[in-house]
Amino acid sequence: MTTAWDKEVDVLVVGSGAGGMLCALAAAERHADVLVIEKEALWGGTSATSGAGIWIPGSDVAKEAGFEDNLDDAFTYLRALSADNVPDANIRAYVDNAAPMLRWLMEKTPVRYLAFPYPDYHAENPGGSPTGFRTHLPLPLDGKPLGKDVETLRFASPAASLFGYLNWHFDETYLLLYRGKGWITHLAKSVVKYWLDLPFRLKSRKDRRLTLGNALAGGLRLAMNQKGVPLWLECGLTELVRDGGKVVGIVANHQGKTIRIGARKGVVLAAGGFDKNQAMRDEFAPLYPTALYSGGTSGNTGDGIRAGIDVGADTMNMQSAWAAPVFYVPGEDRGRLCTIERALPGCIMVNGSGERYLNEAASYHVTGQVMARRQLEHGDASPSWMVFDATYRGKFPMGPVYPGWPDFALGPRTRSILKKAGSVEALARKIGVNPAALSATVARFNQFAAKGEDPDFHRGEAAYDKMYGDPSQTPNPCLRPLDKGPFYAMPIYPGDIGTNGGLLTDAKARVIGKDGQPIGGLYAIGNSAASAMGESYPGAGVTIGPAMTFGFIAVQDMTGANA
Repeated sequence: MTTAWDKEVDVLVVGSGAGGMLCALAAAERHADVLVIEKEALWGGTSATSGAGIWIPGSDVAKEAGFEDNLDDAFTYLRALSADNVPDANIRAYVDNAAPMLRWLMEKTPVRYLAFPYPDYHAENPGGSPTGFRTHLPLPLDGKPLGKDVETLRFASPAASLFGYLNWHFDETYLLLYRGKGWITHLAKSVVKYWLDLPFRLKSRKDRRLTLGNALAGGLRLAMNQKGVPLWLECGLTELVRDGGKVVGIVANHQGKTIRIGARKGVVLAAGGFDKNQAMRDEFAPLYPTALYSGGTSGNTGDGIRAGIDVGADTMNMQSAWAAPVFYVPGEDRGRLCTIERALPGCIMVNGSGERYLNEAASYHVTGQVMARRQLEHGDASPSWMVFDATYRGKFPMGPVYPGWPDFALGPRTRSILKKAGSVEALARKIGVNPAALSATVARFNQFAAKGEDPDFHRGEAAYDKMYGDPSQTPNPCLRPLDKGPFYAMPIYPGDIGTNGGLLTDAKARVIGKDGQPIGGLYAIGNSAASAMGESYPGAGVTIGPAMTFGFIAVQDMTGANA
């Protein structure tokens, strides 16, 4: 078939998240002619809004930190947690290629990662690491060299903005995370520095100090610019074009105009999941029904997945999502992920009946799954309520409520969801919970928390729980009675940070058709593909880590291993 193309390249990448940009850059390094398209007016995808953690077993930087990993242990750990329908070969491909991908990234781009003592989420399982050093976080990056491109870099999420700024000052970040001596003073100083940078932020609408997801996305874009790899904004995939059994290009809408783009070596779908497509959530993922509570970005509407299905691709685990508890501030377009708050001492989570029903300090994925299932079965978990006392309020963050900030400084939308009362019973009435039930729940929790115990849900026993606890709180860093008024509550919802079911792919990131064979010229990575993690979340960074790794693998298949 002879096709007239408006533009033709070797490799076409659909989506400008970290996986897509790394894939494009790796293809360009192998002398391929590459184009990245992004349907929105901002680039970076959900990756840019994230913490940019990547889960990488056996990395060079982990070895430099003194951690000698074993890839067979990592495979054992992932295999046991992942869904049975995920092929061994896909998990093995990730484990074997993650460290080489990171090595290549740090050689070819300005992005720098450090391995952190961040325990695996199920570290007690065979092959898990209770000491961490598989999760890696990026170092900050100066955004000035991006020039005007920084103006179209997707903003960090509200939950990550202030924490990201602290990441620019690493010592302050460490103190904040582990609440060492003087951490509140350092927090205050960093807030002042943040606001002193106001003139630059007013001019560019961005902070020049790129951190977390902005640092990762910014570093990849800098490298792409240096290699001359174009990124077209407002260019969305409409359909895939096949010639016989092979995908040879796409039809796209570029700034309101229909265009055809050919791809001689391959099309890589890196357009995210269907987080913000309410109809697809209703059809495929009813356990996570509310698109508004997803932490994904507005462009994640399943375009790549639907286009793949239209050319005969198979799918896997479409019911699954990266579950998470989220705060929702009225007027925002997504939920704010709740991570560290739940593990800190002096708070509990209760359902609409005023009862605890989970270990608050468990990983956000496990917590989100339990909340979603509770809501499905009992209808009393959306919202649930984070309940905390005055000591907690003055010392720790709770979503959009920062420690030590007076209530009037929080802003009207945040104040509207923060409930406050002089007693537990009065608080219960304000949130529509039975006062006697909530009082009994708090009394029972307090009785055991005073001894550092939680016989009901074992909070603070696992390595992951303790990581986010307060080390100054003994004997259990996650437990302290709620005993100082006034008392507070905030609604918290079962949400997600993206869907993770998608197109079925093999160990080379090739999309598999319903006939069980690869569809020529078509690859999928990130949340456009069904995750190799199945429905599990083994550790911080198992979303972006595989997206980047399988992008790296896809390029090798498209261009030849020795290109």
